[in-house]
Amino acid sequence: MQAVILAGGSGTRLWPYAQIRNKVMAPVANRPLVAWAADAALEAGVEEVIIAVGPHRAQIANYFAGHDQVRIVDVGCTQGAAFTLAAVKPYVTGDALVLNGDTLYEAMDLRALAKRLEEGLPAVLLAQVREGEQGDYICAAATDGRLKGIEGHPRRPMDRRICAYGISPALWPTIEACSTLMEDIPVGMMPPLEGFMEMAIADALRADVIVAAVDAASACIDVDKPWQLLAANYTKVEQLCSIIRADSLGEGSFIDPSARIEGHVVLGRNSTIGQNVLIQGNVVVGDNTEIVDGAMILGNAVIGSDCKIRHYCLIEGGSAIGNRCVVGHGAEMSGVAFDTVYLYHYMEFWGILGRNTDLGAATVCGTLRFDDAETVHTVKGRRERPHSFANATYLGDFCRTGVNAILMPGVKTGVYSIVGPGVVLMEDLPDNKLIMVKQETTLRDWSPDRYGW
Repeated sequence: MQAVILAGGSGTRLWPYAQIRNKVMAPVANRPLVAWAADAALEAGVEEVIIAVGPHRAQIANYFAGHDQVRIVDVGCTQGAAFTLAAVKPYVTGDALVLNGDTLYEAMDLRALAKRLEEGLPAVLLAQVREGEQGDYICAAATDGRLKGIEGHPRRPMDRRICAYGISPALWPTIEACSTLMEDIPVGMMPPLEGFMEMAIADALRADVIVAAVDAASACIDVDKPWQLLAANYTKVEQLCSIIRADSLGEGSFIDPSARIEGHVVLGRNSTIGQNVLIQGNVVVGDNTEIVDGAMILGNAVIGSDCKIRHYCLIEGGSAIGNRCVVGHGAEMSGVAFDTVYLYHYMEFWGILGRNTDLGAATVCGTLRFDDAETVHTVKGRRERPHSFANATYLGDFCRTGVNAILMPGVKTGVYSIVGPGVVLMEDLPDNKLIMVKQETTLRDWSPDRYGW
């Protein structure tokens, strides 16, 4: 069996993290989303993974270079997932799992989906939708292990969505003939012109094709928006750390006797946990990383290679710190730092920091509002309040802040942007912008005469 991972979308809802990368390359616990999907498929028994790529093909091809079970196919710019899948049909030799590259899967769920496919039925993998959030998804109805219907962004209660597909020859006719006009929607709904996979499956149901339905045991987190990327990271960090039962030290690694470790650590090669370090939880660390000089890690965490964690800094539990990062001198970090992030001098941050981001001294972000409410975000012109992490801060790639910058709850900055010294950022900052304080000053004479000399 093969697996096809769909990675043809533009990822505009994930702004600012899909500007310089295909969104499937957004990091989760220091690995791209698509790598976790490929691993889950291979662990489930798939023999070959085909990644159907649109934007930023070179980045994905570079990551998987030399991986003999992964094939990259450039599909160009398509008008939807169904067309992306149809474009790789010549490479599909039989039954196949079809996965969304922006979804975090578990192998056990994909095995259950593959089993139904092996029994001779095309199938879908269904994940739960939180109450009140059905309007954000194309939802599905199923009874007795059979898919019964599909509706786009329903107003009525529907608690499941399709997150993966088991494709057999019975489904290819409706996939290749998929329309760009979604029919299964409530009255008054306005769908975009796009070839949705769900539309092809709905057409198959209308043609009396029996489609099995498998309920996922995991959340199958759909990473479509920044707070969902944060949720995926917290979930994967907890999963990776929760299975650690003993310390494991790579060649050349060292733990100083003065370090206080209330849990277990997995160290790569030539990594160090130095004097007076406090670790309260299980921690996974890469190669050539130093955690020294009283650094504190207060819970489970994943830290990459070639990092310097030092000088009484604090990393909160659940955090994922990328490769080549520096966290030092009283810095407080909670959330996700992509590769090559620098955090210094009494700064405090909660949320996501894009790659090569540098926070100036005493940069702080707000996490609580005076009204105790959750921040309303705007995604492609639509106002919405996230179920979780609404008050986190989201900084894009290649950003900087000046000293004493303040980032209010829920703000986002685009790529290649700067928040200047002393700025109180109250709203999102677009890509390629610098915002500075405009200061009004008064100049007066001053001399010893003022003191009676």
